[in-house]
Amino acid sequence: MIRILLVDDQALIREGLVRILASEEDFEVVCEASDGSEALEQLSRETVDVVVMDIRMRGMDGIEATRRIRADDGPPVLILTTFDEDEILWGAIDAGAAGFILKEAPAADLIRATRTVADGGSWLDPIVTPRVLAHHRQHVLPVVARAEDAEQLTDRENEVLRAMARGLTNGEIAEELIVGLATVKSHVGSIFMKLGTRDRAGAIVYAYQHGLVDPRAE
Repeated sequence: MIRILLVDDQALIREGLVRILASEEDFEVVCEASDGSEALEQLSRETVDVVVMDIRMRGMDGIEATRRIRADDGPPVLILTTFDEDEILWGAIDAGAAGFILKEAPAADLIRATRTVADGGSWLDPIVTPRVLAHHRQHVLPVVARAEDAEQLTDRENEVLRAMARGLTNGEIAEELIVGLATVKSHVGSIFMKLGTRDRAGAIVYAYQHGLVDPRAE
């Protein structure tokens, strides 16, 4: 059996959800809660396989409750909400939710989402999936690409980049590394090209963002 904790501050909504979920032979709603605090209390007494969690509730909201549940290595959480704003979506993902589904979704989708999350998988409502993919393309992939670019730097180029991040001029870098000024300039140009940065400032920011320089040590 898949044991479920259902969390929603509206009793009528909970009743409807219980009827939907209990229609499955392998589902059992073992406990209910009206807010996040009550959900945490229930989890201290009951063992469940998945939490189906509303977001906006009186008392502790669903995002904070999800964060605490996951911090305690509790069961996976499926967020079930009326709202699809970015703030709620990213808040739920950041809190550690394993799934996100809107209340307007068909009952069959809720059942599949609950079973998927309980089995250790993830679920995104089709309405929000395009936004998640767009965010991935715009923010995650460029970082991954830049990390791959960093792997192209030679050991000497990494030395030059770290020296740049410490504020050294090309002349000072040449003196420190005991190489010619022209060699340093060549390394700097190669660094710009490999990292896709246009100037020294961009390369320095990259060095700090990717841990090549520890600001506490400077």
